[in-house]
Amino acid sequence: MRLIAALLVTAALSACVSTPRVPTQAPPPPPRTVEPRAVPPTTPTASRPAAGYRVPQIMEGPGLGGIIRENAPVLLSRFGTPRLDTPEGDMRKLQWRSDACVLDIYLYPLAPGAEPVATWVESRRASDGAEVDRLACIQALSRRQ
Repeated sequence: MRLIAALLVTAALSACVSTPRVPTQAPPPPPRTVEPRAVPPTTPTASRPAAGYRVPQIMEGPGLGGIIRENAPVLLSRFGTPRLDTPEGDMRKLQWRSDACVLDIYLYPLAPGAEPVATWVESRRASDGAEVDRLACIQALSRRQ
């Protein structure tokens, strides 16, 4: 009897319990159509030279005589054998170093196909790369005093 009563109570209680609703799925979104992107018109740039040659900027200033516009043999006779001699295309970088400073001289041709000449000079302290007086570095490294 107890068994029957327990089954009736269980059945009655189960009738009160709500069944979970199965969520309905939303329909999938319509397929997207990919529109081609508009490509901006290409315009030729005036900043690029047609033959690939660019006129170099030439450094000017006091104490640069005998360096600027001089070719590599002249610089080698003045400063000796460079620590670095790095060609890059039609450009050439020569570097000399002492305990006091590092001197970089950049040589570029002044016309297409011409021999590169010194057009720019940079100097820095050898220990930490801080800027130093360019003329003092030139004098310190120059073999011709």
